[in-house]
Amino acid sequence: MASVSTHRQDNQAVYVLHTYPFKETSLVVELLARNFGRVATTAKGARRPRSAMRGLLQAFQPMSATWSGKQELKTLHSLEWNGSLLLLQGEALMCGFYLNELLLRLLPREDPHEVLFEYYADTLKTLASGQDFATTLRRFELRFLQELGYAIPLELDVNAEPILDSQNYRYEAEHGAFISSAMTSPYDSGVQLSGKTLIDMANDDYSHVQTKQQSKQLMRYLLAHYLGDKPLHTRQLLIDLQDF
Repeated sequence: MASVSTHRQDNQAVYVLHTYPFKETSLVVELLARNFGRVATTAKGARRPRSAMRGLLQAFQPMSATWSGKQELKTLHSLEWNGSLLLLQGEALMCGFYLNELLLRLLPREDPHEVLFEYYADTLKTLASGQDFATTLRRFELRFLQELGYAIPLELDVNAEPILDSQNYRYEAEHGAFISSAMTSPYDSGVQLSGKTLIDMANDDYSHVQTKQQSKQLMRYLLAHYLGDKPLHTRQLLIDLQDF
């Protein structure tokens, strides 16, 4: 984990992930910054009706932020628009909140992930365009876990043998794919899926119905494993709306 910076950071590219009340008139603002990862800041007086910053604290918009502080909780000095406005509505909006909750829950503070920042920005644009939401979420979930350093082997099984298109497997978190017929997995959990699904995911191809369904089951299982006992609120909302 990166050390906490003691310097003022000016005009950093960020997105607002979440805000919540702090003391009487302020807010804690969780930011995703290109060069710093997830950064926690305080926006002093932002809850006052005439606060200049209040109207800028909007999720999913490219922003430029300046903050300073020696502790983990920084002081947010300014926030400005940094690009064209992005409009997320309906299911796309819920998907955006889901991405933010994933980042808040699994991304350590001040652990820079520049590639993830850019992929997050691209994913928001894809959501805004109204493309296949479920596939967009699968791609982000997989890329996110890979960027965090979790090994998710898709092309080789646990014995380092190539995944076979026609073979059935059981996928175990932190281990990988076991051939189902061989019954070599010492675990009782996991997800049953076809080799074709794993190969399709490795090739970023979600065009087949079975791949869409099984990749959803796999990513839901893997995320539950890494999130622990506390489920995502937005995941359940998405399931209630439609089967994401």
